[in-house]
Order: sequence, then structure tokens, then C-alpha cells
Amino acid sequence: MKKEIYKIYIALLLLLVIIFTGIAGYIFIEDFTPIEAFFMTIITISTVGFREVHPLSETGQIFTAILIIMSFGIFAYAITTITRYILDGEIRNYLKNYRVNKNIDKLKDHIIICGYGRNGKQACHELGEEKIPFVIIEKEDPVIEQLRIEQHVAFFQGDATHEDVLNKVKIQKAKALITTLPNDADNLFVVLTARELNSKLNIISRASRTDTEKKLIKAGANAVIMPDIIGGEKMAKLVTQPDIVEFLDYIMLQSHFDVNIEEVSCHDINSSFLNQSIVELMQRNISGSNVVGVKTGKNNYIFNLTDDLKLTPELKLFTLGTPDQIKEFKSLITNG
Repeated sequence: MKKEIYKIYIALLLLLVIIFTGIAGYIFIEDFTPIEAFFMTIITISTVGFREVHPLSETGQIFTAILIIMSFGIFAYAITTITRYILDGEIRNYLKNYRVNKNIDKLKDHIIICGYGRNGKQACHELGEEKIPFVIIEKEDPVIEQLRIEQHVAFFQGDATHEDVLNKVKIQKAKALITTLPNDADNLFVVLTARELNSKLNIISRASRTDTEKKLIKAGANAVIMPDIIGGEKMAKLVTQPDIVEFLDYIMLQSHFDVNIEEVSCHDINSSFLNQSIVELMQRNISGSNVVGVKTGKNNYIFNLTDDLKLTPELKLFTLGTPDQIKEFKSLITNG
């Protein structure tokens, strides 16, 4: 795109140079007025065949011949370049990129998705369903053309392993980064660079090999997903526990309007609930949602809720219900 814009600039610059040269020459040689000189220059370089504004002197005729020879190729090049730029849809692509870049500048608490392959596309679909803002980083031209066709999709063409590209998509203001590149080494480099640029970023990485998982975690990834292993586990579960798998898929993946399970943080819990048991909280819960589990620390989960489990700001509650019920539950624990 930058090369095409550069060609347009060069064509217009050459065209302006030849026009001003012709105007200056006719004013200086033939003593034409600026309007007469401009008209004479235009009919000369465009070779339309009109007669001269005034009869030309021998010097003026020589200048006109030189101007025709100089301008013929330049004029044809400029018209061809501009016409091709318009007919090929480059202007439309340029305007689309301009609007997208403006939208990226406004992003905050967004998700950065590196790579728009099968995993990246599915991640975008899920985030779109949840109405969570995201921006895609992709370097392949055919994929970028596809993204241009889609409406309301923020994207940036570039290599996600480069620091300047991550800065362009506002990584300092981002909430999370998902890297789904097919090459584990590229994902590792993205994780390293992203963690260096934003220490608080939640980073999720794809991996193909099991020995890469530890390296990605050590590099700064919060979680590593291996699609092949997950796929194999799910296939086995579909044989041994098909109804449970179908039930969980329905809650987590397929229904965003009927029922859902969502993580609710107790960080801003109302003081009236502090140090009360979750059982007491549920007795006061009129939202219709249910707390089905609790996270008390890193990789520490409790599903059998008892009276001795007290509410603290560090807890995270897993709540099952409709979106409206979960929204009401959040309001309850925050406002009391």
C-alpha cells in the first residue's frame, strides 16, 4: 500500500513540475498572462490539438516541441498510475485501512489476537459474540484482503514478533493477548516481547509441541493451549462421558443468550458481605444465578461449597445463570 501511494505522489509531483515549467516558459518567452500560459501548457502536454493562444515565436515553437517531448511520457505515466489506482480499488483499501487505524488508536482494555488462522478466527468469533473489543495482527496479504471485506473488524498488517507492530496495536492499553501463530518459535518470541512491553498483560499462547509449554510459561505466558491434545481429550470424553461434554459445550461455547457460566471477582465486594460464608450469600441472592465453584488462589478450586468458606476480596466466584441474572448478581455483591 505504501509503495502504491508513493507511486501516486511521484506521478503527481512530475505532473506538477511539467505544468509549472510550461507556465513559466510561456510567461518568460512569449510574455503570456498566467492564465494564457496555463491554458497553453495544458493543451500542449495533453496533445488535444487546439490552436495556440497567440502565434508563437521561433523560440516559443522550440520550447513547445521540447515541452511535448518531455511531457508526453510523464503525462501518460501519471494518468495510467492514477487510473490503475482507482480501478484496482486501492483507494477503497486505503480508506478502509485509515478508518481501521483510527479505531485502533481509540482501543482500550482490548484483546490482541496474533494470527488469523483456524484458532485465531475462532477466538475472534467468540470475542465478537461477547462484544469484547479486539484487534487482529496478520501479515499474509490474502488474509488481509479477507479481513478488509469483513465489516467492523479491527486489523493491522504486520509481523507480530516485531516490537513496533505490537506498539501500533496499543499493547500498553490492552487487557490480554492471544497468539495463535502456527510456529512455536514465533509464539515464544511474541510472548517474550509482549511480556516485556506490558508486565500486567494476560497472555494466552498456542503450542504444537509438549516441550514448548514450559518455555512459553517461563517466557511470560499465563496459559498455554495445545489444540491437538485438547482435541484428543475431548474425543475420548465423548466416548466415555458424552452427555457431560455436550452439557459443558452448551454452557461455555454455544449459548450466549440462554445460560452461561461467568467468573465474578470479589475484589470490589460490599463490606456487608466480608467474612460471611458463601452459603449465607446465596441465601440473600435473589438474582436467580448460582455459585457453582470458587477459586481461592492459583490453580486452587473448590466446588463443594461449605459454611466455613468465607468471602474475601481474593476470591473469584464461578456463577451459572442467564446474562441478566449474572449482571444482577454482580450488582448484589458490589452494592449490597
